[in-house]
Amino acid sequence: MNLKITALCLLLTGSAAMVACKKEDATTASTTDAVQLTATLDGKQEVGPNNSTATGAMTGSYNKSTRVLTYSVTYQGIAPTMGHIHRGAAGTTGDPFLAFQNVASSPITGTSTLSEADAALLLGGQTYVNLHTTAYPGGEIRGKVTLK
Repeated sequence: MNLKITALCLLLTGSAAMVACKKEDATTASTTDAVQLTATLDGKQEVGPNNSTATGAMTGSYNKSTRVLTYSVTYQGIAPTMGHIHRGAAGTTGDPFLAFQNVASSPITGTSTLSEADAALLLGGQTYVNLHTTAYPGGEIRGKVTLK
């Protein structure tokens, strides 16, 4: 009888350990899928740099499994009329692939599911944040998105 109870206890302990390991593995996988992003925005990074004293910053998180980008853009000294994340390396201009919905006040926040192509550009350092104004319709402040 004691042998059966001991065997049952060992079986239950082993099962509990296996469940705990699986749970830990799932947590680890989801953590490694998240990539932190940042950008510092100013007029000097515009293609055709300008003397704007406005500044800004973007922080974000990108999940490689779901392709969901979550972002927050703050700014000072500027009244943007539009804002986007664009395709393109530093020193080049490119098409926007994500338009910010409400740029009237800082911070600008949101989430978006990216295409595989745009995700590859984001992770490869080939994107930038750009805030546009009436004075600078092509963009007043800009910052390259980089991985933290």
